[in-house]
Amino acid sequence: MPRHVNERWSDYLGPGAVTSLAVAFLVELVGLGLPVLLRLRQVLGVARRDEREPADAILVVGRALVRDRPTPAFAARLAHAVELFEAGLAPRLIVAGGLTGNATRTEAEAGREHLLALGVPDEAIHCEGRSRHTLENLRNVRATLRQSGWPRLLVVSDPLHLARVEALARGLGLDARYSPAREAAPQGLAYWLRALHEAHLLHWYHAGVAYSRLVRNERWLARVT
Repeated sequence: MPRHVNERWSDYLGPGAVTSLAVAFLVELVGLGLPVLLRLRQVLGVARRDEREPADAILVVGRALVRDRPTPAFAARLAHAVELFEAGLAPRLIVAGGLTGNATRTEAEAGREHLLALGVPDEAIHCEGRSRHTLENLRNVRATLRQSGWPRLLVVSDPLHLARVEALARGLGLDARYSPAREAAPQGLAYWLRALHEAHLLHWYHAGVAYSRLVRNERWLARVT
C-alpha cells in the first residue's frame, strides 16, 4: 500500500526498515539475484495453495483505493471472502486498511460498504482502519483477535501476496490459513513483474529479521514479532 502523501518514508516503513532494505539489496547484489529467485519459487508455491478451512474470522487484507473506491483487485478479494463466509467457514469478516495515498476514507470503510452491497450482514463485519501496509494490517488485527478470543484466522488476499502475508503472520505468532482470491491476480507480464516484486519484498523481510537478530536490536525485532 502507498504511504500517506504527507508522511515521510522513514516513518511509514518503521524502525530499522531502511537499514534492513539496504542489507537486503546488498545480499541480492552479492548473491547475483539468487536470493530473490529462491523467494520467487516460494511466492509461486504459496500462490497455488488454498487452505480454506473453518476459522474464527476471515481477514481481507487491505489494498489502496482509487477515487475512494475498491480497485478490481480489492473487490475480488472481498468477493472471495464473501464466498468463504457463505460457505460457513467463519462467522465474521474483518476488513483491514487505513487511510492511504490520496484517499479520503479508509480501505476498511470502503471494504465494509462493498461487503454490505454483496449481502453480508452488518453485524458480521469488523473493520481495522488504522493500518497503512500489510505488516500493520496483521499487527492491528492480532490485537483484535486476542481481545475478542478469536484464535484462528483465514486470510484472503491476491495469490502472489500470500507468501509475504504468511511470513509476516508467522513472525507475529498468528494461527492462520490462507485462501487466494484468484480473480485478483494480474495477467500476462504483469503477473511475473508482480511475482518478482513480491519475491524482493519477501527477501527484504527475511533479511531484515536475520540482520536484526544478528545485531540484537530488540526494537527492530519488536516491529515484526
